[in-house]
Amino acid sequence: MDLISTGESSIISVIITCYNQGKFLAKAINSVLRQKHVAFEIIVVDDGSTDDTKKVAESFSQVKYVYQKNQGLSAARNTGIDQSTGTFLVFLDADDWFLSDGLQINLMHIKTNPQAAFVSGGFWRETKGSGAANPTISVTDDHFRHLLEGNYIQMHAAVMYRRWVFDEFRYDTSLKACEDYDLYLRITRKYPAFHHTKPIAAYYLHGQNMSCNVPMMLDSFLEILARQKKFLVNSEEREAQKKGADKIKTFYCSAICNELISQVDFSDRENRAVEIKMLKKHKKLFYFKYVVGKNIPITEIKRFLVKNSPRIILRGLKKSGIYKKIGIYESSAPRPGELNFGDLNRLMPLADDFGYSRGGPVDRYYIEKFLQRENTRIKGRVFEIGDNEYTIKFGGDRVSQSDILHIDETNPKATFYGDLSDAPQIPDDSFDCIILTQTLHLIYDCRNALKTCYRILKPGGTLLITVPGISQIDRGEWRENWLWSFTENAMMRLASEVFPFNNISVESYGNVLTATAFLYGVGLPEMKKEQLDYHDSSYQLIVTVRATKALDV
Repeated sequence: MDLISTGESSIISVIITCYNQGKFLAKAINSVLRQKHVAFEIIVVDDGSTDDTKKVAESFSQVKYVYQKNQGLSAARNTGIDQSTGTFLVFLDADDWFLSDGLQINLMHIKTNPQAAFVSGGFWRETKGSGAANPTISVTDDHFRHLLEGNYIQMHAAVMYRRWVFDEFRYDTSLKACEDYDLYLRITRKYPAFHHTKPIAAYYLHGQNMSCNVPMMLDSFLEILARQKKFLVNSEEREAQKKGADKIKTFYCSAICNELISQVDFSDRENRAVEIKMLKKHKKLFYFKYVVGKNIPITEIKRFLVKNSPRIILRGLKKSGIYKKIGIYESSAPRPGELNFGDLNRLMPLADDFGYSRGGPVDRYYIEKFLQRENTRIKGRVFEIGDNEYTIKFGGDRVSQSDILHIDETNPKATFYGDLSDAPQIPDDSFDCIILTQTLHLIYDCRNALKTCYRILKPGGTLLITVPGISQIDRGEWRENWLWSFTENAMMRLASEVFPFNNISVESYGNVLTATAFLYGVGLPEMKKEQLDYHDSSYQLIVTVRATKALDV
Protein backbone atom coordinates (compact mmCIF):
# COMPACT_ATOMS: atom_id res chain seq x y z
CA MET A 1 0.00 0.00 0.00
CA ASP A 2 1.23 3.49 -0.83
CA LEU A 3 2.33 5.46 2.21
CA ILE A 4 0.67 8.58 0.85
CA SER A 5 -2.48 8.91 -1.18
CA THR A 6 -1.88 9.78 -4.80
CA GLY A 7 -5.30 11.30 -5.29
CA GLU A 8 -5.87 14.67 -6.89
CA SER A 9 -5.70 16.46 -3.54
CA SER A 10 -2.07 15.35 -3.16
CA ILE A 11 -0.71 16.36 -6.57
CA ILE A 12 2.62 18.18 -6.34
CA SER A 13 3.58 20.76 -8.96
CA VAL A 14 7.36 20.67 -9.45
CA ILE A 15 8.44 23.92 -11.10
CA ILE A 16 11.93 23.78 -12.65
CA THR A 17 13.36 27.13 -13.75
CA CYS A 18 16.15 27.11 -16.32
CA TYR A 19 18.30 29.78 -17.91
CA ASN A 20 21.06 28.42 -20.16
CA GLN A 21 21.54 25.33 -17.98
CA GLY A 22 20.29 22.73 -20.43
CA LYS A 23 23.30 20.53 -19.71
CA PHE A 24 21.97 19.95 -16.17
CA LEU A 25 18.24 19.85 -16.91
CA ALA A 26 17.80 16.14 -17.72
CA LYS A 27 19.22 15.11 -14.34
CA ALA A 28 16.81 17.48 -12.54
CA ILE A 29 13.80 16.12 -14.47
CA ASN A 30 14.82 12.50 -13.95
CA SER A 31 15.13 13.12 -10.21
CA VAL A 32 11.42 14.01 -10.20
CA LEU A 33 10.43 11.04 -12.33
CA ARG A 34 12.14 8.70 -9.85
CA GLN A 35 9.95 9.85 -6.94
CA LYS A 36 7.71 7.10 -5.56
CA HIS A 37 4.30 7.10 -3.85
CA VAL A 38 3.53 10.67 -4.95
CA ALA A 39 1.59 12.20 -7.82
CA PHE A 40 3.22 15.13 -9.56
CA GLU A 41 3.33 17.36 -12.60
CA ILE A 42 6.58 18.82 -13.97
CA ILE A 43 6.69 22.35 -15.38
CA VAL A 44 9.91 23.62 -16.93
CA VAL A 45 10.02 27.41 -17.25
CA ASP A 46 12.66 28.43 -19.81
CA ASP A 47 13.66 31.99 -18.89
CA GLY A 48 14.91 33.00 -22.35
CA SER A 49 17.68 30.38 -22.74
CA THR A 50 19.83 30.35 -25.87
CA ASP A 51 21.21 26.82 -25.34
CA ASP A 52 19.43 23.46 -25.78
CA THR A 53 17.05 23.88 -22.83
CA LYS A 54 13.95 23.59 -25.03
CA LYS A 55 15.23 20.46 -26.76
CA VAL A 56 16.03 18.74 -23.47
CA ALA A 57 12.70 19.67 -21.85
CA GLU A 58 10.61 18.57 -24.83
CA SER A 59 12.39 15.21 -24.96
CA PHE A 60 10.40 14.26 -21.83
CA SER A 61 6.73 13.58 -22.57
CA GLN A 62 5.85 14.13 -18.90
CA VAL A 63 7.10 17.74 -18.93
CA LYS A 64 5.06 20.85 -19.59
CA TYR A 65 7.48 23.28 -21.28
CA VAL A 66 6.89 27.04 -20.92
CA TYR A 67 9.08 29.68 -22.60
CA GLN A 68 9.33 33.35 -21.62
CA LYS A 69 11.67 36.17 -22.55
CA ASN A 70 14.46 36.51 -19.99
CA GLN A 71 13.02 38.22 -16.90
CA GLY A 72 14.97 36.69 -14.06
CA LEU A 73 14.51 33.87 -11.57
CA SER A 74 11.65 35.42 -9.57
CA ALA A 75 9.57 36.11 -12.67
CA ALA A 76 10.22 32.57 -13.95
CA ARG A 77 8.99 31.05 -10.71
CA ASN A 78 5.89 33.25 -10.76
CA THR A 79 5.20 32.06 -14.30
CA GLY A 80 5.50 28.47 -13.09
CA ILE A 81 2.99 29.16 -10.33
CA ASP A 82 0.49 30.47 -12.88
CA GLN A 83 0.99 27.40 -15.08
CA SER A 84 0.67 24.87 -12.25
CA THR A 85 -2.41 22.99 -11.00
CA GLY A 86 -1.13 21.03 -7.98
CA THR A 87 -2.28 21.30 -4.40
CA PHE A 88 1.35 21.62 -3.31
CA LEU A 89 4.22 23.44 -5.03
CA VAL A 90 7.95 22.80 -5.06
CA PHE A 91 10.68 24.77 -6.88
CA LEU A 92 13.82 23.20 -8.31
CA ASP A 93 16.71 24.86 -10.13
CA ALA A 94 17.87 23.09 -13.28
CA ASP A 95 21.32 22.38 -11.84
CA ASP A 96 19.98 20.69 -8.66
CA TRP A 97 18.03 17.49 -8.09
CA PHE A 98 15.79 15.67 -5.60
CA LEU A 99 16.93 12.77 -3.46
CA SER A 100 15.05 9.52 -4.10
CA ASP A 101 12.35 10.01 -1.45
CA GLY A 102 12.48 13.80 -1.13
CA LEU A 103 8.96 14.66 -2.27
CA GLN A 104 7.45 11.79 -0.28
CA ILE A 105 9.08 12.98 2.94
CA ASN A 106 7.89 16.57 2.57
CA LEU A 107 4.41 15.51 1.50
CA MET A 108 4.11 13.37 4.64
CA HIS A 109 5.16 16.31 6.84
CA ILE A 110 2.89 18.87 5.19
CA LYS A 111 -0.09 16.51 5.48
CA THR A 112 0.61 15.85 9.16
CA ASN A 113 1.05 19.58 9.85
CA PRO A 114 -2.11 21.06 8.30
CA GLN A 115 -1.54 24.44 9.94
CA ALA A 116 1.80 24.97 8.17
CA ALA A 117 1.99 27.25 5.12
CA PHE A 118 5.09 25.33 4.06
CA VAL A 119 7.42 22.62 5.30
CA SER A 120 11.20 22.61 4.84
CA GLY A 121 13.91 20.02 5.27
CA GLY A 122 17.64 19.52 4.92
CA PHE A 123 19.75 19.00 1.79
CA TRP A 124 22.94 17.57 0.41
CA ARG A 125 25.76 19.79 -0.83
CA GLU A 126 27.33 18.25 -3.93
CA THR A 127 30.57 19.03 -5.74
CA LYS A 128 32.15 17.15 -8.61
CA GLY A 129 32.58 13.59 -7.44
CA SER A 130 31.61 14.05 -3.78
CA GLY A 131 28.77 15.08 -1.54
CA ALA A 132 27.73 15.36 2.08
CA ALA A 133 24.71 16.35 4.11
CA ASN A 134 24.69 20.07 4.79
CA PRO A 135 24.53 20.90 8.52
CA THR A 136 20.92 21.81 9.26
CA ILE A 137 19.70 23.26 12.55
CA SER A 138 16.51 22.13 14.23
CA VAL A 139 13.81 24.80 14.45
CA THR A 140 10.51 23.90 16.10
CA ASP A 141 8.83 27.25 16.74
CA ASP A 142 8.97 31.02 16.13
CA HIS A 143 10.16 30.50 12.55
CA PHE A 144 10.06 34.20 11.68
CA ARG A 145 12.47 35.13 14.49
CA HIS A 146 14.80 32.25 13.63
CA LEU A 147 14.80 33.31 9.97
CA LEU A 148 15.69 36.86 10.98
CA GLU A 149 18.80 35.43 12.64
CA GLY A 150 19.72 33.51 9.50
CA ASN A 151 18.31 31.54 6.60
CA TYR A 152 18.29 28.13 8.25
CA ILE A 153 16.40 26.67 5.24
CA GLN A 154 19.15 27.64 2.75
CA MET A 155 17.95 25.54 -0.22
CA HIS A 156 14.52 26.28 -1.67
CA ALA A 157 14.11 22.82 -3.28
CA ALA A 158 13.83 21.50 0.27
CA VAL A 159 10.60 23.50 0.72
CA MET A 160 7.04 22.39 -0.13
CA TYR A 161 4.30 25.06 -0.16
CA ARG A 162 0.54 24.89 -0.01
CA ARG A 163 -1.08 26.39 -3.10
CA TRP A 164 -3.08 28.97 -1.15
CA VAL A 165 0.21 30.63 -0.14
CA PHE A 166 0.59 31.98 -3.66
CA ASP A 167 -2.85 33.52 -3.66
CA GLU A 168 -1.34 36.00 -1.19
CA PHE A 169 2.42 35.93 -1.85
CA ARG A 170 4.62 35.93 -4.95
CA TYR A 171 8.36 36.11 -5.57
CA ASP A 172 9.58 39.72 -5.63
CA THR A 173 10.86 40.40 -9.17
CA SER A 174 12.84 43.44 -8.00
CA LEU A 175 15.25 41.12 -6.17
CA LYS A 176 18.17 39.65 -8.12
CA ALA A 177 19.08 37.10 -5.43
CA CYS A 178 17.78 35.65 -2.14
CA GLU A 179 14.18 36.01 -3.32
CA ASP A 180 13.37 32.72 -1.56
CA TYR A 181 14.63 34.10 1.77
CA ASP A 182 12.44 37.17 1.30
CA LEU A 183 9.44 34.92 0.67
CA TYR A 184 10.09 32.79 3.79
CA LEU A 185 10.19 35.91 5.95
CA ARG A 186 7.00 37.38 4.51
CA ILE A 187 5.12 34.11 4.96
CA THR A 188 6.33 33.22 8.48
CA ARG A 189 5.66 36.73 9.69
CA LYS A 190 1.98 35.84 9.30
CA TYR A 191 1.63 32.04 9.14
CA PRO A 192 3.13 28.97 10.88
CA ALA A 193 5.68 26.71 9.18
CA PHE A 194 7.29 23.34 9.91
CA HIS A 195 10.97 22.39 9.63
CA HIS A 196 12.75 19.05 9.81
CA THR A 197 16.35 17.99 9.12
CA LYS A 198 15.88 15.03 6.76
CA PRO A 199 17.69 15.73 3.41
CA ILE A 200 15.28 16.37 0.54
CA ALA A 201 17.41 17.56 -2.38
CA ALA A 202 20.99 18.05 -3.58
CA TYR A 203 22.53 21.46 -4.20
CA TYR A 204 25.22 21.20 -6.87
CA LEU A 205 28.21 23.53 -6.50
CA HIS A 206 29.80 23.91 -9.93
CA GLY A 207 31.35 27.38 -9.65
CA GLN A 208 28.74 29.23 -11.70
CA ASN A 209 25.99 29.23 -9.06
CA MET A 210 24.36 32.53 -8.20
CA SER A 211 25.45 31.99 -4.60
CA CYS A 212 29.08 32.32 -5.77
CA ASN A 213 28.45 36.02 -6.49
CA VAL A 214 29.36 37.06 -2.95
CA PRO A 215 28.89 40.86 -3.27
CA MET A 216 25.43 40.40 -4.79
CA MET A 217 24.43 37.87 -2.12
CA LEU A 218 25.62 40.15 0.70
CA ASP A 219 23.76 43.16 -0.71
CA SER A 220 20.60 41.11 -1.27
CA PHE A 221 20.56 39.57 2.21
CA LEU A 222 21.07 42.95 3.88
CA GLU A 223 18.38 44.59 1.75
CA ILE A 224 15.88 41.88 2.62
CA LEU A 225 16.63 42.09 6.34
CA ALA A 226 16.36 45.88 6.23
CA ARG A 227 12.88 45.56 4.71
CA GLN A 228 11.71 43.70 7.81
CA LYS A 229 12.54 46.50 10.27
CA LYS A 230 9.17 48.20 10.05
CA PHE A 231 7.36 44.92 10.80
CA LEU A 232 9.25 43.95 13.96
CA VAL A 233 6.94 43.97 16.97
CA ASN A 234 9.20 43.32 19.97
CA SER A 235 12.75 43.54 21.25
CA GLU A 236 13.42 39.84 20.54
CA GLU A 237 12.65 40.31 16.84
CA ARG A 238 14.67 43.50 16.64
CA GLU A 239 17.64 41.81 18.29
CA ALA A 240 17.28 38.83 15.94
CA GLN A 241 17.29 41.14 12.91
CA LYS A 242 20.47 42.86 14.08
CA LYS A 243 22.10 39.53 14.87
CA GLY A 244 21.16 38.20 11.45
CA ALA A 245 22.63 41.22 9.64
CA ASP A 246 25.87 40.93 11.58
CA LYS A 247 26.13 37.19 10.87
CA ILE A 248 25.61 37.81 7.17
CA LYS A 249 28.27 40.54 7.12
CA THR A 250 30.74 38.35 8.98
CA PHE A 251 30.13 35.30 6.79
CA TYR A 252 30.39 37.03 3.43
CA CYS A 253 33.12 39.53 4.36
CA SER A 254 35.23 36.65 5.64
CA ALA A 255 34.72 34.89 2.30
CA ILE A 256 35.59 38.07 0.38
CA CYS A 257 38.71 38.64 2.49
CA ASN A 258 39.98 35.09 2.01
CA GLU A 259 39.31 35.24 -1.72
CA LEU A 260 41.17 38.53 -2.10
CA ILE A 261 44.16 37.28 -0.13
CA SER A 262 44.43 34.04 -2.11
CA GLN A 263 43.77 35.66 -5.50
CA VAL A 264 46.81 35.81 -7.77
CA ASP A 265 45.26 37.34 -10.88
CA PHE A 266 43.64 40.74 -10.24
CA SER A 267 42.69 41.32 -13.88
CA ASP A 268 39.04 41.77 -12.91
CA ARG A 269 39.65 45.14 -11.28
CA GLU A 270 36.00 46.10 -11.08
CA ASN A 271 34.92 43.13 -8.97
CA ARG A 272 37.98 43.55 -6.79
CA ALA A 273 37.13 47.22 -6.17
CA VAL A 274 33.53 46.33 -5.29
CA GLU A 275 34.68 43.65 -2.84
CA ILE A 276 37.22 45.92 -1.16
CA LYS A 277 34.58 48.61 -0.80
CA MET A 278 32.27 46.09 0.88
CA LEU A 279 34.94 45.13 3.39
CA LYS A 280 35.51 48.80 4.26
CA LYS A 281 31.79 49.42 4.63
CA HIS A 282 30.67 46.33 6.54
CA LYS A 283 33.64 44.76 8.36
CA LYS A 284 36.71 46.96 8.74
CA LEU A 285 38.68 44.27 10.56
CA PHE A 286 38.42 41.97 7.54
CA TYR A 287 39.58 44.86 5.37
CA PHE A 288 42.61 45.30 7.63
CA LYS A 289 43.27 41.54 7.45
CA TYR A 290 43.19 41.80 3.64
CA VAL A 291 45.55 44.80 3.62
CA VAL A 292 48.08 43.01 5.83
CA GLY A 293 47.66 39.59 4.18
CA LYS A 294 48.09 40.96 0.67
CA ASN A 295 51.11 43.13 1.54
CA ILE A 296 49.31 46.28 0.44
CA PRO A 297 51.58 49.37 0.54
CA ILE A 298 52.19 50.71 4.04
CA THR A 299 50.36 53.95 3.24
CA GLU A 300 47.10 52.03 2.95
CA ILE A 301 47.65 50.46 6.36
CA LYS A 302 48.34 53.90 7.81
CA ARG A 303 45.15 55.24 6.25
CA PHE A 304 43.19 52.44 7.86
CA LEU A 305 44.74 53.11 11.27
CA VAL A 306 44.14 56.85 11.00
CA LYS A 307 40.46 56.40 10.13
CA ASN A 308 39.73 53.70 12.73
CA SER A 309 41.96 54.34 15.75
CA PRO A 310 40.95 55.96 19.08
CA ARG A 311 41.61 59.70 19.44
CA ILE A 312 44.51 59.25 21.87
CA ILE A 313 46.37 57.21 19.23
CA LEU A 314 45.51 59.74 16.53
CA ARG A 315 47.21 62.50 18.50
CA GLY A 316 50.39 60.42 18.53
CA LEU A 317 50.10 59.80 14.78
CA LYS A 318 49.66 63.50 14.19
CA LYS A 319 52.87 64.31 16.08
CA SER A 320 54.73 61.63 14.11
CA GLY A 321 53.94 63.35 10.82
CA ILE A 322 52.13 60.33 9.31
CA TYR A 323 49.16 62.44 8.27
CA LYS A 324 51.28 64.68 6.11
CA LYS A 325 53.24 61.80 4.58
CA ILE A 326 50.19 59.94 3.32
CA GLY A 327 48.11 62.97 2.37
CA ILE A 328 45.36 62.57 4.97
CA TYR A 329 44.56 65.89 6.51
CA GLU A 330 40.93 65.55 7.47
CA SER A 331 41.62 63.39 10.54
CA SER A 332 44.05 65.95 12.03
CA ALA A 333 41.32 68.50 12.54
CA PRO A 334 42.24 71.61 14.56
CA ARG A 335 40.32 72.21 17.75
CA PRO A 336 37.27 74.48 17.59
CA GLY A 337 38.37 78.11 17.42
CA GLU A 338 41.76 77.28 15.84
CA LEU A 339 40.52 76.77 12.27
CA ASN A 340 42.21 78.83 9.55
CA PHE A 341 40.32 78.91 6.23
CA GLY A 342 43.17 80.70 4.45
CA ASP A 343 42.47 81.35 0.73
CA LEU A 344 39.07 79.65 1.04
CA ASN A 345 37.78 82.20 3.58
CA ARG A 346 35.49 83.82 0.99
CA LEU A 347 31.84 83.86 0.00
CA MET A 348 32.54 83.63 -3.74
CA PRO A 349 34.40 80.80 -5.47
CA LEU A 350 37.92 81.21 -6.79
CA ALA A 351 36.45 80.68 -10.25
CA ASP A 352 32.79 80.42 -11.23
CA ASP A 353 33.43 78.39 -14.39
CA PHE A 354 34.04 74.99 -12.73
CA GLY A 355 37.80 75.69 -12.74
CA TYR A 356 38.28 76.05 -16.50
CA SER A 357 40.06 79.37 -16.05
CA ARG A 358 42.48 77.80 -13.56
CA GLY A 359 43.58 74.90 -15.73
CA GLY A 360 40.48 72.71 -16.00
CA PRO A 361 37.79 71.21 -13.75
CA VAL A 362 38.72 68.73 -11.04
CA ASP A 363 35.87 66.40 -12.01
CA ARG A 364 37.37 65.82 -15.47
CA TYR A 365 40.15 63.83 -13.83
CA TYR A 366 37.63 61.25 -12.64
CA ILE A 367 35.58 61.25 -15.85
CA GLU A 368 38.62 60.58 -18.00
CA LYS A 369 40.03 58.06 -15.54
CA PHE A 370 36.79 56.10 -15.85
CA LEU A 371 36.75 56.26 -19.65
CA GLN A 372 40.41 55.29 -19.87
CA ARG A 373 39.70 52.23 -17.72
CA GLU A 374 36.76 51.27 -19.96
CA ASN A 375 38.39 52.21 -23.28
CA THR A 376 38.31 48.67 -24.71
CA ARG A 377 34.50 48.90 -24.70
CA ILE A 378 34.58 52.05 -26.84
CA LYS A 379 34.61 50.31 -30.20
CA GLY A 380 32.60 49.65 -33.35
CA ARG A 381 29.76 52.11 -33.83
CA VAL A 382 29.87 54.61 -30.96
CA PHE A 383 27.17 57.09 -29.97
CA GLU A 384 28.04 60.23 -27.97
CA ILE A 385 26.08 63.28 -26.85
CA GLY A 386 26.98 66.81 -27.93
CA ASP A 387 30.28 65.98 -29.65
CA ASN A 388 32.56 63.00 -30.18
CA GLU A 389 35.61 64.20 -28.23
CA TYR A 390 35.73 61.21 -25.92
CA THR A 391 34.91 58.77 -28.72
CA ILE A 392 38.02 59.87 -30.58
CA LYS A 393 40.24 60.25 -27.51
CA PHE A 394 39.48 56.89 -25.90
CA GLY A 395 38.19 54.81 -28.81
CA GLY A 396 40.86 55.55 -31.39
CA ASP A 397 41.20 52.93 -34.13
CA ARG A 398 38.66 50.66 -32.46
CA VAL A 399 35.84 52.97 -33.60
CA SER A 400 34.42 52.19 -37.03
CA GLN A 401 31.65 54.82 -36.97
CA SER A 402 31.06 57.82 -34.71
CA ASP A 403 27.55 59.23 -34.20
CA ILE A 404 26.58 62.38 -32.32
CA LEU A 405 23.21 63.32 -30.81
CA HIS A 406 22.58 67.04 -30.41
CA ILE A 407 19.53 68.97 -29.28
CA ASP A 408 20.24 71.74 -31.80
CA GLU A 409 19.23 70.82 -35.36
CA THR A 410 21.60 73.46 -36.78
CA ASN A 411 24.66 71.64 -35.43
CA PRO A 412 26.49 70.40 -38.56
CA LYS A 413 28.49 67.67 -36.77
CA ALA A 414 25.48 65.84 -35.35
CA THR A 415 24.08 62.73 -37.05
CA PHE A 416 20.93 62.63 -34.88
CA TYR A 417 18.89 65.42 -33.32
CA GLY A 418 16.45 65.50 -30.41
CA ASP A 419 15.85 64.60 -26.78
CA LEU A 420 17.34 61.30 -25.62
CA SER A 421 14.27 60.60 -23.48
CA ASP A 422 12.04 60.63 -26.57
CA ALA A 423 14.04 59.60 -29.60
CA PRO A 424 12.07 57.21 -31.86
CA GLN A 425 14.19 58.44 -34.79
CA ILE A 426 17.23 56.56 -33.46
CA PRO A 427 17.12 52.92 -34.68
CA ASP A 428 17.03 49.91 -32.36
CA ASP A 429 20.06 47.66 -31.73
CA SER A 430 22.47 49.97 -33.55
CA PHE A 431 25.40 50.91 -31.31
CA ASP A 432 28.25 48.97 -29.73
CA CYS A 433 28.88 51.72 -27.19
CA ILE A 434 27.13 54.85 -25.89
CA ILE A 435 29.13 57.55 -24.08
CA LEU A 436 26.80 59.57 -21.86
CA THR A 437 29.05 61.87 -19.82
CA GLN A 438 27.65 64.70 -17.69
CA THR A 439 24.33 64.70 -19.54
CA LEU A 440 21.74 62.73 -17.58
CA HIS A 441 21.35 65.48 -14.97
CA LEU A 442 20.09 67.79 -17.75
CA ILE A 443 17.28 65.42 -18.79
CA TYR A 444 14.08 65.58 -16.75
CA ASP A 445 12.85 62.13 -17.77
CA CYS A 446 16.13 60.37 -17.06
CA ARG A 447 14.42 56.97 -16.78
CA ASN A 448 13.21 57.12 -20.37
CA ALA A 449 16.63 58.35 -21.46
CA LEU A 450 18.13 55.15 -20.05
CA LYS A 451 15.41 53.09 -21.74
CA THR A 452 16.32 54.74 -25.05
CA CYS A 453 19.98 53.86 -24.49
CA TYR A 454 19.07 50.23 -23.83
CA ARG A 455 16.87 50.10 -26.92
CA ILE A 456 19.45 51.52 -29.32
CA LEU A 457 22.38 49.48 -28.00
CA LYS A 458 23.23 46.27 -29.79
CA PRO A 459 22.91 43.13 -27.66
CA GLY A 460 26.12 43.02 -25.64
CA GLY A 461 26.72 46.74 -26.21
CA THR A 462 27.84 48.97 -23.35
CA LEU A 463 26.58 52.26 -21.94
CA LEU A 464 29.19 54.41 -20.16
CA ILE A 465 27.70 57.09 -17.92
CA THR A 466 29.11 59.80 -15.68
CA VAL A 467 26.86 62.04 -13.60
CA PRO A 468 27.51 64.80 -11.06
CA GLY A 469 27.16 63.99 -7.39
CA ILE A 470 28.51 67.03 -5.52
CA SER A 471 28.51 70.01 -7.84
CA GLN A 472 27.76 73.67 -8.29
CA ILE A 473 25.08 74.60 -10.84
CA ASP A 474 26.12 76.09 -14.15
CA ARG A 475 25.71 79.87 -14.35
CA GLY A 476 25.45 79.91 -18.14
CA GLU A 477 23.49 78.15 -20.88
CA TRP A 478 22.76 74.97 -18.91
CA ARG A 479 21.43 76.66 -15.77
CA GLU A 480 17.74 76.31 -16.68
CA ASN A 481 18.18 72.64 -17.61
CA TRP A 482 20.28 71.61 -14.60
CA LEU A 483 17.83 69.33 -12.79
CA TRP A 484 19.51 66.51 -10.88
CA SER A 485 22.45 65.31 -8.84
CA PHE A 486 22.97 61.59 -8.23
CA THR A 487 24.44 59.09 -5.77
CA GLU A 488 25.77 55.55 -6.29
CA ASN A 489 22.57 54.12 -4.83
CA ALA A 490 20.37 56.26 -7.08
CA MET A 491 22.25 55.26 -10.22
CA MET A 492 22.20 51.58 -9.32
CA ARG A 493 18.44 51.70 -8.85
CA LEU A 494 17.86 53.66 -12.04
CA ALA A 495 20.15 51.46 -14.14
CA SER A 496 18.74 48.19 -12.73
CA GLU A 497 15.24 49.25 -13.81
CA VAL A 498 16.47 48.91 -17.40
CA PHE A 499 19.63 46.75 -17.51
CA PRO A 500 20.18 43.29 -15.97
CA PHE A 501 21.49 43.72 -12.43
CA ASN A 502 24.54 41.54 -13.01
CA ASN A 503 25.51 43.66 -16.04
CA ILE A 504 25.83 46.90 -14.05
CA SER A 505 28.87 48.39 -12.30
CA VAL A 506 28.46 51.64 -10.37
CA GLU A 507 31.29 53.54 -8.67
CA SER A 508 31.91 56.97 -7.20
CA TYR A 509 35.03 59.13 -7.11
CA GLY A 510 36.10 61.93 -4.81
CA ASN A 511 36.72 62.94 -1.22
CA VAL A 512 35.98 65.97 0.95
CA LEU A 513 39.05 67.83 -0.32
CA THR A 514 38.42 67.35 -4.04
CA ALA A 515 34.71 68.05 -3.59
CA THR A 516 35.53 71.30 -1.81
CA ALA A 517 38.13 72.21 -4.43
CA PHE A 518 35.61 71.58 -7.21
CA LEU A 519 32.98 73.78 -5.54
CA TYR A 520 35.52 76.58 -5.13
CA GLY A 521 36.59 76.33 -8.77
CA VAL A 522 40.13 75.15 -8.00
CA GLY A 523 41.90 74.04 -11.18
CA LEU A 524 42.93 70.43 -11.76
CA PRO A 525 46.66 71.33 -12.02
CA GLU A 526 46.45 72.80 -8.52
CA MET A 527 45.63 69.39 -7.03
CA LYS A 528 48.07 66.59 -6.21
CA LYS A 529 47.55 63.10 -7.61
CA GLU A 530 47.44 61.50 -4.16
CA GLN A 531 44.71 63.96 -3.17
CA LEU A 532 42.69 63.13 -6.29
CA ASP A 533 43.11 59.38 -5.94
CA TYR A 534 41.99 59.14 -2.32
CA HIS A 535 38.41 57.82 -2.23
CA ASP A 536 35.75 58.49 0.39
CA SER A 537 32.30 57.22 -0.62
CA SER A 538 30.61 59.80 1.65
CA TYR A 539 31.77 62.53 -0.78
CA GLN A 540 30.67 61.37 -4.20
CA LEU A 541 31.92 64.05 -6.55
CA ILE A 542 31.37 61.97 -9.69
CA VAL A 543 29.35 58.77 -10.10
CA THR A 544 30.09 56.40 -12.99
CA VAL A 545 28.04 53.57 -14.48
CA ARG A 546 28.98 50.81 -16.86
CA ALA A 547 25.87 48.92 -18.04
CA THR A 548 25.80 46.21 -20.70
CA LYS A 549 22.76 45.18 -22.69
CA ALA A 550 21.77 41.55 -22.37
CA LEU A 551 22.84 39.27 -25.21
CA ASP A 552 19.55 37.38 -25.30
CA VAL A 553 17.14 40.15 -26.26
